[in-house]
Amino acid sequence: MLTLEKIKDAQKTLANAIYKTDVIRASKLSDEYELYLKTENLQKTGSFKIRGAYYKISKLSPEEKKRGVIACSAGNHAQGVALAAKKNGISSLICLPEGAPISKVEATRGYGADICLVPGVYDDAYKRALELQKEHGYTFIHPFDDEDVIAGQGTIGLEILSQLVDADAIVVPIGGGGLISGVAFAVKAVNPKIKVYGVQAAGAPSMLNSLRDGKIEALPAVATIADGIAVKQPGVHTFDYCKKYVNGVVTVSDDEIATAILALIEKEKIVAEGAGATPLAAVLSGKLPELKGKKVCCLISGGNIDVTIMNRVVTRGLIMSGRMFTLNIELLDKPGQLVEVSQIIANCGANVTGVHHEHAQAGSAVIGCFLRIDMETKNFEHIRQIKRALTDAGFHIEA
Repeated sequence: MLTLEKIKDAQKTLANAIYKTDVIRASKLSDEYELYLKTENLQKTGSFKIRGAYYKISKLSPEEKKRGVIACSAGNHAQGVALAAKKNGISSLICLPEGAPISKVEATRGYGADICLVPGVYDDAYKRALELQKEHGYTFIHPFDDEDVIAGQGTIGLEILSQLVDADAIVVPIGGGGLISGVAFAVKAVNPKIKVYGVQAAGAPSMLNSLRDGKIEALPAVATIADGIAVKQPGVHTFDYCKKYVNGVVTVSDDEIATAILALIEKEKIVAEGAGATPLAAVLSGKLPELKGKKVCCLISGGNIDVTIMNRVVTRGLIMSGRMFTLNIELLDKPGQLVEVSQIIANCGANVTGVHHEHAQAGSAVIGCFLRIDMETKNFEHIRQIKRALTDAGFHIEA
């Protein structure tokens, strides 16, 4: 049974095994909130998951340790279990979905674990891990629906309370629900006045749907850049804890997540993975308007973003924040047109990064052509200013 005493015991157990990560003021990100970030992206293994995994493994009996441990994960729990097992001198086997970022797979292997890649998503890896557990007698370390794991994650709540004593609200990512269950339980046990909100990816709203309908439900599929919270079904324990202690759950789109990742990189010099950026995405996109003007702590749960998709995520974030834009202009194919268009854009203060010119298509003027211009801009108002300037000069902008 989860208790505050168990979470405090986890805090003592973890004292020399993890970092007490900083809570930092993030005034550059928003002037509508008194915003703070709990930087679990800087935790050992790059994620909060080491907390629950280490505490769970520390509570195993000598016989359970002797059999070795098995776990399933989209990547972060895998690394936490692998490192915790290594520190405790026991073997580990991790089942990961085939689509897990290569960086997370190799990091897990680097911590000494054996790897089993499973076709599908997290839930498929979970089923395979249970099969292997029965076949070989491993001790299973659940990524979220285990009260020792939840207690380990709950230590983050106690840390935030000690670092930000007068917080009004804490915003936490939700996948299976282990993190928010521990944080919400710890926070409410110490100070019930503090609000705790959860955030899920719009492409994986399993906890949101379950809480809405009053029963645990499984999604047929999940699709999101936030691979760390791409979970089809919440846990039994975590569903109950969220129902009791969480004040609300919202969802954010992949575009909103990408915008938050970009904002963290550019304004706070912090690298967050998709799941880790969801709390900030919810705040910046106005999903929690009741918190405006309040002291809000966003839990940045992990920083293990796959570098191979970083460029795509940043580019998407630039587009969604009005920092990158493509104009399509129909004009007559005669000398001086490109120069004039370029001069107008330059006078407006934008930077042209790409130009593509092609002759008119069917239905257009015989001597017409199309000009596609990629540019760096300041924001959406800047884009509107450029469009007005071009239109006023007689150019026709394609929708």
